[in-house]
Amino acid sequence: MSVPPVVPMPTYFVPHGAGPCFFMDWNPPTAWDPTERFLRGIAGQLPIAPRAILVVSGHWLEDDFRVTTAPAPSLIFDYFGFPPHTYALTYPAPGDPALAGQIIELLDGSGLKACGDAERGFDHGVFVPLKVMFPEARIPVIQLSLRTDMDPAAHLAAGRALAPLREQGVLIVGSGMSFHNMRGYGDRRFGPVSDRFDHWLTEAVESAPAARHAALVDWANAPSARLCHPLGAEEHFLPLLVAAGAAAGDPGRKVFSDRVMETTLSAFRFG
Repeated sequence: MSVPPVVPMPTYFVPHGAGPCFFMDWNPPTAWDPTERFLRGIAGQLPIAPRAILVVSGHWLEDDFRVTTAPAPSLIFDYFGFPPHTYALTYPAPGDPALAGQIIELLDGSGLKACGDAERGFDHGVFVPLKVMFPEARIPVIQLSLRTDMDPAAHLAAGRALAPLREQGVLIVGSGMSFHNMRGYGDRRFGPVSDRFDHWLTEAVESAPAARHAALVDWANAPSARLCHPLGAEEHFLPLLVAAGAAAGDPGRKVFSDRVMETTLSAFRFG
């Protein structure tokens, strides 16, 4: 009997929104509706149901890469000033200690120091978008940290190291924001700023893999880059680099874009 070919999972970079925005009233009320619809549609675009999900969030930084190893991670409500009910949200997805161990081995084997963290729970960059994407919370979830040095090459390399997981049914999701300057949200002057960077980013992602890699390594010199992701606060952009690195030689493309809080926010798929 012939063995069917393995269809690798794509990788994604998605906007995780502002705090628990999908689960509360916002002003205007429809501000996050298109993003929510996009996130809800991702599961139906996958070749198979994921065996597990690996999320890289812009809300966890460590000196070296860390991986959640708890069998039942808790939630970290790392947002402030939102309605009381948003601190009672649940997302009881299991962890996967065996997969976490494999992730650590893949990173270590690529010369990237990594270790497990049995205490860390899922921050809102994980549970908020996943609660929209996979509301049943039945698929095991692992979270990978970013590195505090924010080195683009290291985060692309981490993605490359984790690329084999795609052929094991693991969905790799970078969770951040393509624009993340807190002073710019709600300011119309930042609309054109975000547009310039988004145009560059789309061209970079949709370039041939070698050109894509070179552009993303040097992303800080892109048009308006530091107005969209200020120096020392680029943690919401770095998850895209891990997703792009895990794409290996597969193409990338923009799959969603919307104007929210006067700025352009986009999502990208690789593979």
